[in-house]
Formats: sequence, C-alpha cells, structure tokens
Amino acid sequence: MAILTHDRHSWADPLRDSRIFIVRSTRHSLRSIDAMVTSIALPVVILLLFVYVFGGALSPSGGYVDYVVPGIVLLCAGFGSSTTAIKVNEDMTNGVIDRFRSMPITGTAVLTGHVVASVVRNLASTVVVLGVAFLVGFRPHGDVLAWLAAAGVLTLYMAAISWLAASFGLVARSAEGAGAFSFFIMFLPYLSSAFVPTDTMPVVLRGVADHQPVTPIIETLRSLMMGTPVGNDWIVALAWCLGGILLGWAGAAALFSRRTAR
Repeated sequence: MAILTHDRHSWADPLRDSRIFIVRSTRHSLRSIDAMVTSIALPVVILLLFVYVFGGALSPSGGYVDYVVPGIVLLCAGFGSSTTAIKVNEDMTNGVIDRFRSMPITGTAVLTGHVVASVVRNLASTVVVLGVAFLVGFRPHGDVLAWLAAAGVLTLYMAAISWLAASFGLVARSAEGAGAFSFFIMFLPYLSSAFVPTDTMPVVLRGVADHQPVTPIIETLRSLMMGTPVGNDWIVALAWCLGGILLGWAGAAALFSRRTAR
C-alpha cells in the first residue's frame, strides 16, 4: 500500500484516512451538479429512446422495457465511471497530491475515496433510472432475495469499473484523456445482450458479445430481476467483476506509488 508519509501509529489509520477521503469525494460529487445530471439524464434518455422509438420494432408484442432495463442500468454505471477517471487525474495534475504528501495519511486512501464515492454516485443514479423504468412500464418478477443479489452484482460491477477508471485516470496525461475511458465502458453494452439477444447477431459479433464481460453480468441481472433461472451466468459475472476489482486496485496502487515516489 502506498504511503505518503511513514508516520504510522495504528492499523486503523488507513480506515480513518479512507473515511476522510470518501467524505471529501462525496462532497465534490454533490457540488458537481452538471456531472450528476449528465450521469442520470443520459441513461434516462437512452431508456426512453429504446422503449418508445425502437421498442415497437424490436418487440412488436410489447414488453421490451423488461428486456432492456438491465442494459440501461449498466450504461448508467458506465457514464458515472468517467467522472472517477477525471477526478483522479485532476488530483494528480493540480498539485493537491503534493499537499497530501506532507500529511501522515495513507496514499491509496485518496483513490479509495474516489472509488467509494463513485459507487455511491452510480447507485443513486441507478435508483433514479429504475424509478423512470417503472413509470414507463418495467414490471420485474424477482423476489426480495433476487433483487438483493442483483444489487450485490451491480455494486461489484460498479466497484470494478471505478477501480479501472482510477487506474486510467493515473495513466492519462489530461482530464480530457481520462474522460475517454467512458467511451470504452459505454461501448461494451452495445456489443452485448443489453439491447437484443446475441443470437440475432452475425456469427463473428455473436462470438465477441457472448464472451465479453458485460453479457454475463447483464444476463445475471436480467434473470434476477425478472425471476427467471440464472444458470451459470452468475459465476462468470462474479469472476469478471472480482477480476476487474483486483486488476483495477492493483494497477491503481502501483501507478499511484510510482507517480508519488520521490
């Protein structure tokens, strides 16, 4: 774990430091009204677009909203992750990290604050998007336990992309470059089962869609929300999420240590 200074007195200090930076990042999120509105408004607009413009053609018998909502939820998390990459990059380039270096704090607590705030922000946006989905006809059949499981999978996915976004924010040379991370994350759901079944795609695209991270996560969420059998999708989904968290955390910690080393 990267340490900005080495004056450590207790194992609980990293927990204290993380809590401080979580509060800091959450306050910054609340002050960034434009980013909050964008992360909520864009998924809502896409939801309404697919339900009312494309839904009739994609599912003439109706009920397309029940199919598309899990994909929109993941899109919502993708929009929020770009803010994490940008905020981490800004901390690294505007001199604030140099001020933190003079304090007896755990270095990676800065990153933990950004990631936890990102997860909280994405969960709040998801609640709003789900509220709109219910208004436009979303009618899930999953029970309470299934919805709790779906919330757990979704939280793990948000944590994974937030840690990966933090790593990208450390690599990027500018806030604009860091924001480009969101393009890749937002593109994945389009090449998955988010909007149409993968068996409707050409063979090559179907092979890509079936074996990329987002498809098993979406299928797990869809099955849990709608009360249908999950099968083995949840195992693959958890593996992708936990792998993303581990890769993102390890990469962010290593990059942060390298950039703050004297």
